[in-house]
Amino acid sequence: MNNKTEKVYALAFGAHPDDVELSCGATLLKLIDEGQTVAVCDLTQGEMGTLGSPETRKKESDRATKVMGYTKRVTLDLGDSKLYYTEEAQKEIIRVIRHFQPCVVFANPPDERHPDHIKASRLVNDAIFYAGLKKITTVHNGEQQEPYRPPHLLYYMQFKHIDPSLIVDVTTTFERSRKGILAFGSQFYKEGETNEPETLIQRKEFLSGLEARARYLGEQIGTEYGEGFTEPGPLKVTTFTALFPEK
Repeated sequence: MNNKTEKVYALAFGAHPDDVELSCGATLLKLIDEGQTVAVCDLTQGEMGTLGSPETRKKESDRATKVMGYTKRVTLDLGDSKLYYTEEAQKEIIRVIRHFQPCVVFANPPDERHPDHIKASRLVNDAIFYAGLKKITTVHNGEQQEPYRPPHLLYYMQFKHIDPSLIVDVTTTFERSRKGILAFGSQFYKEGETNEPETLIQRKEFLSGLEARARYLGEQIGTEYGEGFTEPGPLKVTTFTALFPEK
């Protein structure tokens, strides 16, 4: 990260490289299409994954960042499968939040299959609050950061189904978002390669399952594709017609 603040509209956190692309990539593309800036922060390098290496995953993350058009991507080293709730881990995330000063934060859901996803969710949720406390000091590149608390937090969907608080129409961006997912090629099924160990997301059916969920969520709001999110609290409505526009 640069010395100065790099303010963005949305900051998406993931426990591992590809969490963000798999779960809210089409929504991030929609924001970019609307002229907003988006940054991504991976809390770990994904070094404990069955497939790929840290070097491979770094190249894939760079490729996904370019394909998706993010303003910036930051990869922390908080320890894949060692993502513990520590003061230093918390401060690393606070530094990122204060640096980008986002309006909206996307994060792993609090109830998930992978323990790292659960830990990442709590770390980000708490860091959002603590980032606004003046007496918690963080330094970036030798300069003390200003306190900042993002006003909005959304949890995306991963393995477990959750009843969404809101569903975003991603019909115009869903197909493009697949390019961001496929940038992480080491993690997914490849035709003709049968000697690799099978993982949950490496199964041939995994990507078609993601599409099925997007179609199901889209059907709930009368569109072709949708991505669902939950909120930790009630949604504040300032301009009523912006939330409920006329057809």
